[in-house]
Amino acid sequence: MQTTENGADAPQMTGAQILIEALHAEGVEYVFGYPGGAVLPIYDEIYKQKYFKHILVRHEQAAVHAADAYSRSTDKIGVALVTSGPGATNAVTGIATAYADSIPLVVFSGQVGTGLIGTDAFQECDTVGITRPCVKHNYLVKDVRDLAATIKKAFYIARTGRPGPVLVDLPKDVQCGTCAFEYPKTCDIVSYRPITRGHSGQIKKAMQVLLSAKRPLLYVGGGATSRKASELVNRFAQLTGYPVVCTLMGLGAFDGTDEKFLGMVGMHGTYQANMAMQNCDVLFAVGARFDDRVIGCPADFESNPHTVVQIDIDPSSISKNVKTDVPIVGDVYEVLKEMVHILEKTTDRLDDDDLKAWYGRINGWRTMQCLKYHVDPDGPIRPQAVIERVWQKTKGEAIYATDVGEHQMWAAQYLKLREPRKWLTSGGLGTMGYGFPAAIGASIAHPDQDVVCFTGDGSIQMNIQELGTAKQYGVKPKIFLLNNAYLGMVAVWQRAYYNGHMSESVMEVQPDFVKLVESYGHVGLRATNYAELDQCIEDAFGKYKDDLVFVDVHIAREEPVRPMVGPGQGLTDMVLSEEK
Repeated sequence: MQTTENGADAPQMTGAQILIEALHAEGVEYVFGYPGGAVLPIYDEIYKQKYFKHILVRHEQAAVHAADAYSRSTDKIGVALVTSGPGATNAVTGIATAYADSIPLVVFSGQVGTGLIGTDAFQECDTVGITRPCVKHNYLVKDVRDLAATIKKAFYIARTGRPGPVLVDLPKDVQCGTCAFEYPKTCDIVSYRPITRGHSGQIKKAMQVLLSAKRPLLYVGGGATSRKASELVNRFAQLTGYPVVCTLMGLGAFDGTDEKFLGMVGMHGTYQANMAMQNCDVLFAVGARFDDRVIGCPADFESNPHTVVQIDIDPSSISKNVKTDVPIVGDVYEVLKEMVHILEKTTDRLDDDDLKAWYGRINGWRTMQCLKYHVDPDGPIRPQAVIERVWQKTKGEAIYATDVGEHQMWAAQYLKLREPRKWLTSGGLGTMGYGFPAAIGASIAHPDQDVVCFTGDGSIQMNIQELGTAKQYGVKPKIFLLNNAYLGMVAVWQRAYYNGHMSESVMEVQPDFVKLVESYGHVGLRATNYAELDQCIEDAFGKYKDDLVFVDVHIAREEPVRPMVGPGQGLTDMVLSEEK
């Protein structure tokens, strides 16, 4: 019998039992998963335990998406559990989605016994090899005695530094093997020491640059969406008066109703946001990485002189796409805390006349009213109106999830997000099928809060089977399907760049969504005009507030997302709406 650090006898446990105890030690509240032969020892222990609740999804991809949304909306680590072979490969899309957006997850996958690995055994696949390109780290546990320490490392790696998914592959004999159990209290990995505090000299240099600017701009990304970091972003902007733009992933990190907010930047960003990005003289990138959907053509972006100050916890993101003049490697919260402290102690500020002149130019760009649209009460439903009317009904206080496509961009443009952790969308990977499982994960994390999912007729059919999961656990998101019987974003590009050849982008056959939703025991509604839309919104949040409500909204069929920056073009080469 082994003894613990305090001299007590260490209990003997199976690997499956060790996993349960480790999850309890990590404070896990929910595990999203789907059982199979290679994880039955674990599921037998789940049946016996009372530490956490297991959420049975209908597809492993949905398990990881739901865990991802649980993490995004709570700032905790999402946990998923899948079986070997097809269970693990089904989970890869969700893992890659989380990896692209730096979301902390720990995913446990079953594996055939260690003696069978490499023999092409039933439901065997090289899960570690398959997931290596899309995880922050992964482990294949070959000895039950290594299991507790490996789980500790997995959670530590997922949450620290630049967050991301970690996969732990568990052979069946490791789950059944026994050893003395003691969960490590701390974790120290010699080869992994992420930097959190920024270099004080670089921070002082950055502040000198920022306070001597004439046309400054805060460019805020997904690295600033923790509540603590968001508070400091808002504080920095209030103290300086500088204008702010956000990436798709950064929405909500700065108050979207504030006059200083210029909107989302990039391919479908606002005119004023993109023009400010191109014409500022000092650009302060806060947890943003200058990806291709934000800056368009890098050469065009860098043709205008900018002094770039960049905070990022990942050194590899510094100067990756755009040259950074003042790099600061560190956690956004820790670095901004020092910057705000400097601001609160000094009276140095940008000259009022310079700031006023800069806002004069910005307000000139605002007069373009790039998001303006016209509503014909007797005409087809404009998708922008759906987003705005739902936002008005929820007062901007709901958690909003989206799938990927036109509806995602309309939501990003027309929702005025005031807080972080209330915007759930697949940014980096652009995963259709993300939105509905994400809404389920958020509903489980926040049972007393309104959760809204905006989706398209292509995206919703990727994971529509999760209507069963929602019914089983009594979650009640409100789902608004913007239905144009197209793969909308694909169709837009085909019209613009492929001579209007609608090659395989028309959804010629659709289910009756209302009947399908009702067959799962939920409430299905349909809107084909504005009067019906308004009534559906009212009923969804009133009459049926305690139900999952699915609203099939038939929108204007060939509505493009505007503004738009074409592929390979610069930020100022924008196609604007033709509406006056």
